[in-house]
Amino acid sequence: MLKITITMLSLLLICNKTKISWMTSTTILMMMTIPMLFIMYNPMLHYSHISYTLASDSLSSPLILLTMWITALMMIASQKILINKQSSEKFMMTTLILNLILIMTFTTHNLMLFYIMFEFSLIPTLILIMGWGYQPERLQAGMYLMLYTITASLPLLLSLMMMYSKNNCWSMMITLMPNIPQNLTSLWWLMTIMAFMVKMPLYSTHLWLPKAHVEAPVAGSMILASILLKLGSYGLLRFATLFMYINNTLSSMFTSISMWGAFMTSMICLRQSDMKSLIAYSSVGHMGLLVAGTMSSSSWGWYSSLTMMLAHGLVSSAMFAIANMTYETTHSRSIYLTKGLLNLIPSMSLLWFILVSMNMAAPPSINLLSEIMLLTSILYTSSWMLITISMSSFLAAAYSLYLFTSTQHGQSNSFLNPIMYSHNRNMTIIILHCIPVIMLIMSPQFISIWL
Repeated sequence: MLKITITMLSLLLICNKTKISWMTSTTILMMMTIPMLFIMYNPMLHYSHISYTLASDSLSSPLILLTMWITALMMIASQKILINKQSSEKFMMTTLILNLILIMTFTTHNLMLFYIMFEFSLIPTLILIMGWGYQPERLQAGMYLMLYTITASLPLLLSLMMMYSKNNCWSMMITLMPNIPQNLTSLWWLMTIMAFMVKMPLYSTHLWLPKAHVEAPVAGSMILASILLKLGSYGLLRFATLFMYINNTLSSMFTSISMWGAFMTSMICLRQSDMKSLIAYSSVGHMGLLVAGTMSSSSWGWYSSLTMMLAHGLVSSAMFAIANMTYETTHSRSIYLTKGLLNLIPSMSLLWFILVSMNMAAPPSINLLSEIMLLTSILYTSSWMLITISMSSFLAAAYSLYLFTSTQHGQSNSFLNPIMYSHNRNMTIIILHCIPVIMLIMSPQFISIWL
């Protein structure tokens, strides 16, 4: 079924040259998620082979499903590009190429092909930021994005070469640690996973993320927050399951950095004036929890990491989408200038409140399930983490409510355009983000038990 999905996506990419309509492409992308539902859950650690280099399992199938779902929604959210005739065919081609690259990354079990696709995804993302960004600062944001990620990925390439010299094959299924001295094992593991940490991003290597989000168009922000950050999480999970005992050697260091980073970024969120920057910094905090859960080397932590990846992918994408809707209405991303939206369109304020509640892990959402599982796995690593866990959880609720009250309450301005804000398309985008978050909590074994 996954082979059918990749074939249909390739045909859609070819048909784009015939100027196929955006709504047709979006409908096809959403319909392609149906075959993935049949292979999303498998209680055994089993690969469903597609070809010699491509295979899927219960870890990659939900991420492929998320990729196609978010791609369809970001095309709906980018209708302004089509209306204003801002090279809409090139935009659609770039989006579909990025979608195909991401699916190839999640399905391959060839280490070198995984590395190539992992890095190749930066090029369409950079084109989205540079081609359809808002301000001249997008040049600096693109430079930050490339320098941070490529610099950290070069040691990973060297590490993969060392593994190939040991195994004489590129398969993830029969990977052994290279022949290195015992005292250099931790250094080799740090060199291997640092590319994933920068991509997630880990605190102290996160400066490229807020810049990229602020300068990117709404489609770039949605795909960056929902899928591209999950490439690092996916790679870390893959390698952590292969080298579980080596992963324990650096567990304490990365857990400490990630949890204090979650606390620090939550503090930074409280003093942000830009809506997109606040949402971007909150992503760093959520990824900090994910890093700590993955580095715990426990099956409970790995289950919760996949659940958090899907929860954060849907919710953060929806928050960037609704922030862009607010920007199109008020022509400003400043929290201080955007006031009184509750008086104009109460239905959109309700959607704002639902998304903010999900962002701070309120029921009923898979965010609550993922955070409870992550917190227990982190406390299993060290009970001292209770301090940073409690502070970051409290501050997550604080900045989420701060974002809601600052934008929805107060006296509305006279230059607002509520007709554009309350468009049926806008409500459809947010509802289609929220439905999977609520539906998955009814049967969480599809995403929380993949080993």
